[in-house]
Amino acid sequence: MSNNLQCPVDFVAINENKARVNAFFVLGLAATYLLTGFWPIFLLLSADFLLRASSLANYSAIGFLSDAVIRQLNIGNKLVDRAPKRFAAWVGFGFSVAIVASALLQWTLAANALTGTIVVFAFLESFAGFCAGCYVYTFGLLLRGKKGE
Repeated sequence: MSNNLQCPVDFVAINENKARVNAFFVLGLAATYLLTGFWPIFLLLSADFLLRASSLANYSAIGFLSDAVIRQLNIGNKLVDRAPKRFAAWVGFGFSVAIVASALLQWTLAANALTGTIVVFAFLESFAGFCAGCYVYTFGLLLRGKKGE
């Protein structure tokens, strides 16, 4: 699949380092949920993922925190296309909503499994710069029966 990997593209550049710091905060919040079971964390994450996935990313609380960390640590700007990160934020939004629903229905195993998935992806993005969004996007295209050009 990696030879035929396809990513969404919108030709708008963003700072990859900010995306990685965002992922670090998501990782911390998701891990906190796993340790405490405090599901309202995912209400915050749902809203934040929705803001970052839509055209309202400037209002993201996690984005504000990431900007502050980047300024304080003097982390440089590394430009990448925004679309894969937005797609990943939509996936994160879907997972977060599913986690809230699972928690409210007291489906602890489902909520923890979904949170574990977010933890893995956030860890990979934050510490390795690996965005699984393109892989999920390509897999979705394969499921829909579309082939790359």
